[in-house]
Amino acid sequence: MRERIWLWIKRLWHRPGFRISAFGATALLAALVAPLVDRSLPDALVERFSREAVLPVLNILASSMLAVTTFSLGNMVQAFRSAAGQATPRVYQLLMQDMTTLNVMSIFVGAFLFSLVSIVMFQTGFYGDTAAVVVSGLTMVCIVMIVIAMLRWIAHLSQLGSLHHTLSLVEAVAKPPLERLADEPNFGARPASHSPRAPEDARPLYAPKTGFVQFISVEELNSQLETEDATLWVFAPPGRWVLKGTPLAFVDGDFDTEGLLGNFTLGDERTAEQDARFGLVILSEVASRALSPGVNDPGTAIDVIHRVERILWDLGQRMCNEGRDTTIHYPRVIIGSVSAENLIQDGYSTLMEDGGDRFDVMAQVLKATSRLSQSEWPELAQAAEAARDSAFEIIDRRIDNPSSVATLREKAAEV
Repeated sequence: MRERIWLWIKRLWHRPGFRISAFGATALLAALVAPLVDRSLPDALVERFSREAVLPVLNILASSMLAVTTFSLGNMVQAFRSAAGQATPRVYQLLMQDMTTLNVMSIFVGAFLFSLVSIVMFQTGFYGDTAAVVVSGLTMVCIVMIVIAMLRWIAHLSQLGSLHHTLSLVEAVAKPPLERLADEPNFGARPASHSPRAPEDARPLYAPKTGFVQFISVEELNSQLETEDATLWVFAPPGRWVLKGTPLAFVDGDFDTEGLLGNFTLGDERTAEQDARFGLVILSEVASRALSPGVNDPGTAIDVIHRVERILWDLGQRMCNEGRDTTIHYPRVIIGSVSAENLIQDGYSTLMEDGGDRFDVMAQVLKATSRLSQSEWPELAQAAEAARDSAFEIIDRRIDNPSSVATLREKAAEV
């Protein structure tokens, strides 16, 4: 339950509506508690920061922040739609969680609400002389935050919606679940490859709805299973699409399956909290669209090739880290592992099929797979070699010029 609560809090905080509402509520609270501040302020401050001094500033803030917020929202939506159209629709949900954009919009809305409520409080006589001093101080803080937000927003707008920014965001999203894959294999559970198979009389846990498996609370599952001395085999790991009424997992013994099902989070979209393959799939989709006849942008596909190579190379280094913790923390749960072959296929298979007739794209694929085949992680090295062999087969089948094929083989050999 603790993991799921933290998951929902994290998701709420990354939702634009909730985050902006939270900043707005904080601004309202600050405006409402101003009269409650200790009234023993120096008379000099009360005379300097009077009602007449702060009201014009609040009027300026209220009118300007409303216009800035409306303008910024329009730019944000237009940029996100443009990025989703250039890259892939899957990036839209990632762009909506862009922290810089959310923070800037939250500050603009919070400043507008603070100034508007403060004006209403002054006009209704709710604020006294001492409150005007507090409101003046809060207004100064608000102005500083607005200036910083505007500077960040101007710098951010220059790249918002661009393919480079979109690819960088997807790469940043792809890394954490892969790092967890290295630091905590199988989420701390027992790997299926080194565990006994589920007995024939094991009871299935049926999916309560159709959708993607987004999150599994492994720690809570293990705690529940320990009470009944039971074991659970996860059939649908995070990222798997399941139909309502099909098995999610199997458990041995007489166990309350409804209580176990509460640890599986299903949804209509894939998410990156535990799905180590999702980020690579999105990058591959971006490359495939770039190679489509309507776009014809091999440079973006080559950029994706390099980004996937960097991600997998870093993963291979983490997998070979001597201090890597491979302890099984949740022995009651058995789950399959994400293999290096899966990751290579997610990153390069579709890209090779779509760009198999392009010399420049396949040259970079061969170089990337050749370099990855030198990884210290044996599984990644073998998967990269297999991918390179597949690339050669595609080249032989799709490129008719023998000299080009020979040149590509020479480039791969040089690496």
